[in-house]
Amino acid sequence: MAGTKPTGTTVAGTTVAEVTAELAELEDPKARVVNERHGDDHGVNLGKLRALAKRLKTQQELARELWETDDTAARLLAILICRPKAFERDELDVMVRGARAPKVHDWLVNYVVKKSPHAEELRLTWSADPDPAVASAGWALTTDRVAKKPEGLDLEGLLDVIEADMRDAPERLQWAMNHCLAQIGIEHAEHRARALGIGERLEVLKDYPTSPGCTSPYAPTWITEMVRRRHDGTVA
Repeated sequence: MAGTKPTGTTVAGTTVAEVTAELAELEDPKARVVNERHGDDHGVNLGKLRALAKRLKTQQELARELWETDDTAARLLAILICRPKAFERDELDVMVRGARAPKVHDWLVNYVVKKSPHAEELRLTWSADPDPAVASAGWALTTDRVAKKPEGLDLEGLLDVIEADMRDAPERLQWAMNHCLAQIGIEHAEHRARALGIGERLEVLKDYPTSPGCTSPYAPTWITEMVRRRHDGTVA
C-alpha cells in the first residue's frame, strides 16, 4: 500500500470515492464518541464495517487505495478486504509505522502481518525497534509464536526482557509485553512459576478496571484463570 496514490479508478466495479461516500453515510456520532475514548478517530460501527467488507469481498487494489486515504475507517475496511500474503516485507513495515490509530494497528498486525510470509522476519526486526508502537507489533507476533509455534524461542530470555523493561514501558508496548508474559505462563507450565512471580513483583495492570465476566489483564490473575479453565475443560 505504500507508495500507491488513490486514483479514484474503478476496481472490480467499485471506486474509492463510492466506498468513502458509503463510509461517510455510516458515520454515527455516538459511535465516534465511544471509539475516540480508545484513540480511534472514526464513527463507523464495526459490525456495519464488517458487513460492508463482506459485500465488497477481497479486492487488493481497492484495499491499497483505501489505505492511502489515511482515513481510519477506510484503513480498517482496507484490512478486511485485502490479501495479506500479497504485501512485501518493506510495504508492511511502512504500513505498521503509519498505523497511528490503535484499532488500525491492532487489526493490521492480527489480520494481515500474522498471515504474511514475512511475519517472522518482521517480528525480529520490530521487537527491538525504538518506536514503542512498532516494538509492540513485534511483541504481538512473539506472543502468537509463544502460543502456536514456540519451538526455537528463548522463553527464559523473553522473561528476562519483560522483567527488566515492562514496568516502565510506554502503554501500548507494556500491554504487548504483558500479553506475552501471560501467554508464557498459560502455555508453558515449566515457566509458569516465574511468569507469575514477575507479574506479582511488577504489578503491571493490577488495578486495571475489569468488567463483570471478563478476565483481568493483570498477568497473575489472567494466567491462573486460564489454567483453571483448561483444567476444568471450559477452554480448549
